[in-house]
Amino acid sequence: MAKSYSTMGLHFRYRLWIAEMNSHINIIRIFDDYITELSSKRHEPAVKKGIENFGTQFIELRKQIDDLRHEMHLAKMALAAESKQSKGTGGGPIPKSIHAALKRQYLRYRRLFERTKKEFAQFENKWLA
Repeated sequence: MAKSYSTMGLHFRYRLWIAEMNSHINIIRIFDDYITELSSKRHEPAVKKGIENFGTQFIELRKQIDDLRHEMHLAKMALAAESKQSKGTGGGPIPKSIHAALKRQYLRYRRLFERTKKEFAQFENKWLA
């Protein structure tokens, strides 16, 4: 039997994920400000290449966040509509298949964010400390 989620449970989960991604946006901004400042101070080819590489990665992470947040907001609206159709009873359980693709996308994003953050810390410790 496929696992199912309640409307309230999914709404809660999406809100938490969106909040986490919002905090990641702030971290990305701080990293980006840091490499912008350093690009004017450090001119070694390896440092410049790393700064460009991370700048590109930060842009890609931000795009993924924007796309995921949009999809989660759409999912939350669909959950609200489902709940209203069920006359405010919270609706029946939502099949796992509806939620599974979004969860996979979110978990893939989180792994990429954590890996990028770790690699940036290593780069910063090696070249920029």
